Amino acid sequence: MKKLLLILIFVSISNLSYAGSCPMLWAEVDGKLAEIQKLRDEGKKAHDSGDHSKSEELLKKAISLLNN
Repeated sequence: MKKLLLILIFVSISNLSYAGSCPMLWAEVDGKLAEIQKLRDEGKKAHDSGDHSKSEELLKKAISLLNN
């Protein structure tokens, strides 16, 4: 009986520790999304001003962040 109780306690604690990492994960996602959005906006601005090589450079960097 004691072993079963210890196993249940261990499983409960381990589940709580995994649930606690969610805020860190979505903060990481938010940070990457913000960086990608910034690169996208800068790429569009460079495109609109006629600097297509700079635009491509920025947009390719944003795409590489999406792929990683």
